[in-house]
Formats: sequence, structure tokens, C-alpha cells
Amino acid sequence: MSINVLLVDDERLIRAGLAAIINAEPDLAVVGEAADGADVPAEVNRLRPDVILMDVRMPKLDGIQATRRIIETMAEPPRIIVVTTFENDEYVYDALKAGASGFLLKRTRPEEILQAIRMVAHGDTLLFPAAIRALAAEHGTGGTGGGTGARWHGQLTEREADVLRLMAKGRSNAEIAQELFVSPQTVKTHVGNVLGKLQARDRTQAVILAYETGFITPG
Repeated sequence: MSINVLLVDDERLIRAGLAAIINAEPDLAVVGEAADGADVPAEVNRLRPDVILMDVRMPKLDGIQATRRIIETMAEPPRIIVVTTFENDEYVYDALKAGASGFLLKRTRPEEILQAIRMVAHGDTLLFPAAIRALAAEHGTGGTGGGTGARWHGQLTEREADVLRLMAKGRSNAEIAQELFVSPQTVKTHVGNVLGKLQARDRTQAVILAYETGFITPG
């Protein structure tokens, strides 16, 4: 069964190039295209894609607002990868906070784009530790861990806190298991507990929230 992809970009040539790359793969298929974020909700409801490649900057409705609408209004929203020119773009940080599973640069190699689509379709996230850390340092709130947004700090067990810190370093479950001397299944359970306590949709959102509230500092 193929992974269905919706392309959202205001540049026709970019959509055409991505479609050619994706449709050449036997397990991937472009099921639709949109030139603006304003058209995305209707297309998502009509086409039910598994993954959206979402341009960040568009004339009517940008990728952040489109991402937020989809995440907030759909019970089972598709995975969203935002596509941008600059990795330190504040739009990227806002899109990740809104619920995007990760981001890609427009200069990313075709094979990496294909890998990214497959990763998020299977429930993984595109977490680039250095980029997330830089984005948090430049655009984050610089919180100290206080306030209502950080009440979960005291709810995490010591092991769950360790897992969250390793997630922020981009470690996979297998790598976390090896570092903490536990089984991958145990790590999976801890990750699930962390996401639940933070009310985060995925690892990316959990890490963003950890930076936002000061649980992890960009330095």
C-alpha cells in the first residue's frame, strides 16, 4: 500500500519537481497539489493524504496557519513536513510548535526527501538536534520552567526526564535503550509516558516544549 502525499507550494516548478521524484518510487504517490495554505484543509478532507509537504511562506495563508488548522480540526490529521529555504527561519519554529513532524530545506537531496516522507508516515519525526537547539535559542521564550506550561516538570520520573533529554539530542529508541541499559520496549513506554504528560503529539513537539519551558536550555 502506497504512502499518499499532498504537495503544497506556491511555485509550480517546485511542485512538479517533487512530484517527479516521489511518483518514481513504487511505495509513494502524489495524490494532489495545492498552491496556497488556504486550499489545504479542503484538499486534506477530500484526498486523505498520509503526509503533506508544506511550504512555509505562501501568499494567502502560510504553512504555519495551515498546519495549525489541520492539527486542531482533524481527529487523525496527516503528518506534516514543512519545507523552507532557511533552517533558522522563525516560521519553522512556529510550524513545529503548531504540530509539524519536522522540516526539510529546499536544497535537501531527493533521497533524503524520500526517506523523510517514509519516516514520518511510519510515525517517526524529523528531529535535527542542532537545528532545534538553534531555533529554540533564537526564537524560544527562554522560559525558566515556571508557570502553567511547565507543571509537567514535577510529573516526570527521573528516568522519563533522562529519556526526554536524550530525545532532545536526537537519539533513537534503540540508542536511548543502549545508553540507559534498558530494553527498547521500556524506552518506548517511557517515551509514551513523556508524550502523555507533556500532551505532545510527537517527539518534536515534546522537545520544543522542553526548550520553551526551560526544562532543557539551548546552551
